[in-house]
Amino acid sequence: MLAIFNVAFPVFSLIFIGFFCRRRGILGPNASTELNRFVIYLGLPALLFESMSRLASVQALNLQFVAAFALGMAVVFLLTLWLRLRKKAHFIDATIDALGAAYPNSGFLGIPLCLLTFGEAGIAPAVIGTLMTACLLFAIAITMIEMFRQSEKHLGRTLAKVGRSLLRNPIMVAPILGCLVAWSGTELPTGVQQLFQFLGAAAGPCALVSIGLFLAASHSHQVNGQTLSMLVIMKLLVQPAVTGVLVFWVFNLPPMWAWSALLLSALPVGNGPFMLAELFGREASTMSRTILISTLCSLLTVSIILAWIPHQ
Repeated sequence: MLAIFNVAFPVFSLIFIGFFCRRRGILGPNASTELNRFVIYLGLPALLFESMSRLASVQALNLQFVAAFALGMAVVFLLTLWLRLRKKAHFIDATIDALGAAYPNSGFLGIPLCLLTFGEAGIAPAVIGTLMTACLLFAIAITMIEMFRQSEKHLGRTLAKVGRSLLRNPIMVAPILGCLVAWSGTELPTGVQQLFQFLGAAAGPCALVSIGLFLAASHSHQVNGQTLSMLVIMKLLVQPAVTGVLVFWVFNLPPMWAWSALLLSALPVGNGPFMLAELFGREASTMSRTILISTLCSLLTVSIILAWIPHQ
């Protein structure tokens, strides 16, 4: 319990700082939107580019881990999307909710937890899981939303519009450029690397402060309690259950990789779905509270998983 509390404490603190600054008038009514724009257009693209440009350094790429972790996310994503559409939710809102149900906070919480639990060996699965969440799952959600927004009867025109929209989206372009740098073997100048590292390091804290600012300005009647409860259950219970079946019984991964996948899948909702809701101008109150409540509840659920992990 203490380990997860120590890792989660900065998350709660940054959200509270944003909440406090808005309520005390230190930051104005537009601060949440502007901070979020910084994250979307500068911080997160820099983080994704810098992470993907170093992809070659992750030497122990376990393809079975990738398959199991991806399938776990996919099952929860598609199940949540189906449930939300059955409730007549707007397709964009349903997609963002589905992203939230399958989007673990693997960057902020997963990497330090895996390092604490498995030592240096735990860094590889944590980084791979983070990249799959922040790049692959995020990209799929954005593509689905753009396909819906640009839908026309003529398939060619729709695909052309979607392609143009995606190429203008820095969150989509940055990891692709990072992959090209990694695959080409190009060594970026130290100053350029530090620039991207500085910008990328600001993405997480700014996103969390932005959530606090948003929570301070929103009202409880805007929150869909039923949706919030479903997303928390999907994220903290269903996703780790599905992933556990996959890693232990379907793929039969080595213990460290299997427990890492289970631990990462059980983490609370990350910042990505909230940022996506803001980016596309959708209602974000439910998602902001889902992030907060799932993080709070994960103190118990993740602690249980940590207690189950065999000591080696």
